Amino acid sequence: MQISQQWVTPIRILLHLLCAGPAIYLLYSTFFGSLGVNPVETLTHQTGIWAIRILLISLAITPLRQLLSLPKLVLYRRLIGLWAFFYALAHFIIYLTFDLSFSFSRVLEDVIQRPYITAGFTALVLLIPLAITSTKGWQRRLKRNWGKLHKVVYVIGLAAVLHFIWLRKGFQIEPLIYAAILTVLLGTRLWNKLASK
Repeated sequence: MQISQQWVTPIRILLHLLCAGPAIYLLYSTFFGSLGVNPVETLTHQTGIWAIRILLISLAITPLRQLLSLPKLVLYRRLIGLWAFFYALAHFIIYLTFDLSFSFSRVLEDVIQRPYITAGFTALVLLIPLAITSTKGWQRRLKRNWGKLHKVVYVIGLAAVLHFIWLRKGFQIEPLIYAAILTVLLGTRLWNKLASK
């Protein structure tokens, strides 16, 4: 326990800095006007991309912990997951503000009519209860149900990747890379579950 207390704070600070890095860069680029010809599209795209990347990193914590025999990695899963939620929320707010002018009726129309919006919105909505219940207090209140609830993160990962694949029409390698990573992570979890029986 003493080792954990010695190392948890510096590592957490480093992780916060790494996760905040893309947001800081985007703010800097926005301030200095270096986001390209369509800054709103760049902001929307980059916040969405980083939401998926950080979400996949959070999903990789458990298999990495088992593979590397580093149980303390689980201490950082919540931190990383909350940063994924931050970028997903920023992605939605930019879309709501600049594309839809705060029209929630148009959000509903898009959710109904556009499958990629449906998938992305589903991922965001499902992330909200996970972010709210990520504290130790909620973990104590929900007990075993907490673990069951937070398994929804795999559905969120699937919805987020589908959102990106459907958004990028035609064959593009980047969404397929994320789909492959998610497939490996889901496959690893399924394998471990079957192996433990």
